Amino acid sequence: MEVGYARVSTQEQNLDLQLDALNKAGVKKIFTDKVSGASATKPQLEELLKYARQGDTIVVWRLDRLGRTTIQLIQFVEELQKLGISLKSLTEPIDTSTATGTLVVQIFCVLAEHERNVLRERTRAGLNSARARGRTGGRPKGLSPQYEQKKSLIKDAYEKQELTTQEIMIAFNIKSRSTLYRILESAGANISSFIKRRK
Repeated sequence: MEVGYARVSTQEQNLDLQLDALNKAGVKKIFTDKVSGASATKPQLEELLKYARQGDTIVVWRLDRLGRTTIQLIQFVEELQKLGISLKSLTEPIDTSTATGTLVVQIFCVLAEHERNVLRERTRAGLNSARARGRTGGRPKGLSPQYEQKKSLIKDAYEKQELTTQEIMIAFNIKSRSTLYRILESAGANISSFIKRRK
């Protein structure tokens, strides 16, 4: 059995082109999503995977309807292979129920694995180069420039006790209480015995 899948990125975009192509190909059961390709959650694609059975073929208008990157697509095809489900594209030479289509996917898998290996090698080379220059990675120590310039003002505001810590954070655009404490410590404030403040 062939089961169709169509997707557009926004509610405003139209599914008609994909639906017409799937209907013309004789696909009777079609699942549709209106979500970004970058989204990790595609509700109707998940429903399709629950619906499809071993021996079925998932049909799409184009492969990018399933994922935005080659690696995403390869992972999806590998998942289908484990389930015994084939994949067919109406606009590209992909049909994993045929020997040629399977060969094309295997080539994609080799290319994707090569891409992963190259990325790993570049990352390792970058880290080794940084270590050779005395840099070990991670977030740089110290305050960001915006807080470095304002730390004395933040310290004064805190020590006057006219504002709650929450109000100080909002006033100076400080995202977390730990960042506030780090700023105060850097400014020389005594943070060993914080005065209980209003929430």
